Amino acid sequence: MPPAARLGPPREPVRRCDLGARLAHAAGPAEVAHALSSSSPSAAVEAAGLAKRYGRAWALRGIDLSIRPGEAVALLGPNGSGKSTLLRILATATRPTHGEVRVFGFPIRTDGDAVRRRVGLLSDRPPLYDELTALENLAFAAAMYGLPVRDDGLRAALATVGLPRVADARVRTFSQGMAQRLALARATLQSPDLVLLDEPYNALDVEGLRLVDQLLARVRAAGKTAILATHHIAKGLAQCDRVIALSGGRVTFDGPTARFAASPAADEAGAWA
Repeated sequence: MPPAARLGPPREPVRRCDLGARLAHAAGPAEVAHALSSSSPSAAVEAAGLAKRYGRAWALRGIDLSIRPGEAVALLGPNGSGKSTLLRILATATRPTHGEVRVFGFPIRTDGDAVRRRVGLLSDRPPLYDELTALENLAFAAAMYGLPVRDDGLRAALATVGLPRVADARVRTFSQGMAQRLALARATLQSPDLVLLDEPYNALDVEGLRLVDQLLARVRAAGKTAILATHHIAKGLAQCDRVIALSGGRVTFDGPTARFAASPAADEAGAWA
């Protein structure tokens, strides 16, 4: 990506009221288009000048990144750093305020359907229906994805997350950890090329933690791309080959996991991990 298209952190504090204007000036449509067209056409994810505002608060402040197919990326950062927002934008669950993003070459603003067919998202608020059974939740998701709704296939998906015996139980009877397992099965039901996991280790017991590790291993073995947002730094470093650290909506580190421990971002991580 050309240096002119990158947005580094400002040298002086930026007031909330003028951040949007500065981002728009620094990465206007022509610059963003040039940045994306100059990046690798085979990138799984590419973003230029990506910013997101909720009301007057900026969740992301000028993110540039490119992720290759097959990479496993640990997305690290404290609460409020922008991790969940970034994943939701990549999954087309929310729209950016500024900047452009492509997923496998498809612009998320204009080709959302094409993006959603290749992306699976485990969000911090998974879309599960309490009055449906685990099997019915997966059947509903399969129908939304345009997949065959086959009982044996859905039960097999539940087995991969350790829930075969509760396939016909209503989700309202599930513990938080069981619901998290079901959400994992839902997120990977369509065998997505890009797997986005937002705090997948939350509320899980030892067996659940092992299942997440196994899922990530299968994703990597299949040559898929994974982005893992987590507060479990050791897990992220063990499961991924690259780290992107966020703080205040900006990238503070982007590099191999082996180099993260010696970075200033790792020192900051000690305060919130």
